[in-house]
Amino acid sequence: MKKKLVVALISAAMVTSMLGACGSSNASSSSASSTATSSVSASSASEEDTTAASSSVSASSASEEVSADADQEAADKVAALIDAIYVQERNDNTDEQCKEAKEAWDALTDAQKELVEGENADPDYFGRDTGDASKDDPLNGDEIGENELLVVSFGTSFNDSRAQDIKGIEDALAAAYPDWSVRRAFTAQIIINHVEARDDEAIDNMDQALDRAVANGVKNLVVQPTHLMHGAEYDEMVEVIDNYKDKFESVAIAEPMLGEVGDDATVINDDKKAVAQAITDEACKVAGYDSMEAAAEDGTAFVFMGHGTSHTANVTYDQMQTQMGDLGFTNAFIGTVEGEPEDTACEEVIAKVKDAGFKKVVLRPLMVVAGDHANNDMAGDDEDSWKSQFEASGAFDSVDCQIEGLGRVAAVEDLYVAHTKDAIDSLGAADDAAEVTDDTEEASDDAAAEETTDDAADTTEEAAE
Repeated sequence: MKKKLVVALISAAMVTSMLGACGSSNASSSSASSTATSSVSASSASEEDTTAASSSVSASSASEEVSADADQEAADKVAALIDAIYVQERNDNTDEQCKEAKEAWDALTDAQKELVEGENADPDYFGRDTGDASKDDPLNGDEIGENELLVVSFGTSFNDSRAQDIKGIEDALAAAYPDWSVRRAFTAQIIINHVEARDDEAIDNMDQALDRAVANGVKNLVVQPTHLMHGAEYDEMVEVIDNYKDKFESVAIAEPMLGEVGDDATVINDDKKAVAQAITDEACKVAGYDSMEAAAEDGTAFVFMGHGTSHTANVTYDQMQTQMGDLGFTNAFIGTVEGEPEDTACEEVIAKVKDAGFKKVVLRPLMVVAGDHANNDMAGDDEDSWKSQFEASGAFDSVDCQIEGLGRVAAVEDLYVAHTKDAIDSLGAADDAAEVTDDTEEASDDAAAEETTDDAADTTEEAAE
């Protein structure tokens, strides 16, 4: 019995133990189930977060796209406004268009300004620093008296060059002829519009300047062009002046810088000689040489880059090369950037300098102003600039640039002063000629009257007989 009781007790304990174990298993299962449920919930939350984040990114991208589109639209509007004033013809709305373009540019952000791109528009149109415009004087005042000296230039939008080169010539003429009121006109409306829009400086074109002279009651008009030669710009200027000649008592047009063109490359004159000497002297001084000969001995060549033209006057550049040779300047070379350069193209000039054995090169503009051509086409960093092409040739140890226009060279200013004097003197010669004509006519009238009197006397005598 006792044995049976012990067995029974042991069995009961085992059952209890098994039940305890089952209870523990159920708890674990419940815990696992709970954990799984929590995991699902977390996963769902994570998915929701991911979806939300994705939606946020999509919204952000869409917002950025909208912003980028708005930036480009604003930039394109400014580009279109710039292109509208980048024209050679002035119209009734030009002043308003210039103002609108500048206001639209000022309203752009820095990032938007970098996006401005049009047929002729770019960020540099308004954004490039070309110097202080306040140093210039448009010379468009009224009530100037009866004698006007109108200085006509192609023009430049580079403020420093306009103040030093063009204004330099104007100031020299004003000092030389205090009895004449010096006024300014540009022939490039594109430049006039650029300066007006960017700097709020109003420069007269030819028609505006001549209309102003008529309104001011000017009687004697002398026109001094700052052009280098009798080229297309000069011819167009003369055509405009011809339309106004009957509005003044006297009109005279002075010679451009280099005087008469001539038929071929061998034709030189005193004007070309004076300019050749002036620009080489200045180039040597800036480069630190006493003379062209000293520069040549040091292996230095000077390359003077002119504009060039498709006009027959393009031969002037070859004539200047002839003049350099005539002066003995074997290290002076003349080139042109536009027009029909032929033997004056950059690659041809490089070959000439290389063949002559010079290892150092100094580039300098053969232009009245050191504007866009001098700063970009000559001295710019683009691969097609003259500086870059000379460097890329690998033929030279150094290539330097002198960014100075001819208008700031004192000897060149003196040449313009001399040309103006000739024009002013021609008005006096014309007056003298007119006076001689009047005297001749008066003498003729007196002789005719005398003859008539004699005839009348003879008739009377015959009648008396």
